[in-house]
Amino acid sequence: MKESLLKGVEAIFIPIKDPELSAKRYAEMLAFKLLYIEEGAAVMKINEQSPTVVCLVKANQHQPLHFPDNHFGVGKYFNFISHNIEETYQFLVDHHVRVKALDGEGNTRFFTFYDPDGNPLGVCQS
Repeated sequence: MKESLLKGVEAIFIPIKDPELSAKRYAEMLAFKLLYIEEGAAVMKINEQSPTVVCLVKANQHQPLHFPDNHFGVGKYFNFISHNIEETYQFLVDHHVRVKALDGEGNTRFFTFYDPDGNPLGVCQS
């Protein structure tokens, strides 16, 4: 079998309305670290060790991300990995973030939450 030509994800781009406000909320909700902010985007890191950045990009006519109906039951484009999914879930609930029920069983647990702009984001356990 041939080795993959790719080695990971460098950036995730999420459409938002206001980079400054969204960066503040992502820092509060998820403890993402702000790298820099400019008129059209806020660039954040999930944590200091993560090679992946999250770019919150101002969309002129913002519409929340929408995943098409499908037979797999997925409704978001990506999942973030949690150190402790129950703790993450409870933190978001306690901070009045809109979340769907924690689902799955055993080592496969996950849930969906929504950012301030209505984008569905996923969390799963590793």
